[in-house]
Amino acid sequence: MELVLGLWIFLLGLVLGSFYNVVIYRLPRGLSLISPGSSCPNCKHRLGANELIPVLSFLWQRGVCKKCGTRISWRYPLIELLTGFGFLAIFWHSSQGGELLAGLVFFSLLLLLALIDLEHKLLLNVLTIPGVFLGLLFALLGWTSPFWISVLGAVVGFLLMFAIALISRGGMGMGDVKFMAMIGAFLGWKGVFYVLFGASLVGSIGGLLYLYLTKQDRKTPIPFGPSMALAALIVYFFF
Repeated sequence: MELVLGLWIFLLGLVLGSFYNVVIYRLPRGLSLISPGSSCPNCKHRLGANELIPVLSFLWQRGVCKKCGTRISWRYPLIELLTGFGFLAIFWHSSQGGELLAGLVFFSLLLLLALIDLEHKLLLNVLTIPGVFLGLLFALLGWTSPFWISVLGAVVGFLLMFAIALISRGGMGMGDVKFMAMIGAFLGWKGVFYVLFGASLVGSIGGLLYLYLTKQDRKTPIPFGPSMALAALIVYFFF
């Protein structure tokens, strides 16, 4: 029974991963998430149902648009698979329905914010601020940490990152501040310190690799959101 449920959770992740691709592309550009329907960015061919099956459509079409032959980015199936396996990991980690829902929402927010920040260097209020309230709500319902720990986590996360933003004089933005408040609402105040330490370590290593691979200099701004998201996931699973 548990294996069957795990399979359904994985499939749900694939389907939502397909939608998350739309969110990642459209939300930073101020486009509607509903209309128009999915289409080829090159020839504007409206995708049919058989072209929207997560992962399989990409494989069947050999990674190209069937109308114009333009190559489709590997990013799309990779995000679908990442969401599917992420959902499965959350399922195995969770012990009850409410905890599972909270974990899936938390993972989804981390994934969306990390990938949008990586591409656009933006941590959008439309995701972080509702994320804070959802973290508090889940705590109030007893699905995560005790409510007062969630509140304290959000406050500590906000104030700590706000202080760093002031000291760094532009090196850290308000998007990072609100993102950490969201993380604190889900993981509590202790989680904030673990995440900050882990994100600093990951960001230092990842930043050097990013600059080396892209051949850019040290003055290039590097988004901190992906490091925070990865560190938050590590804390979620192991602390």
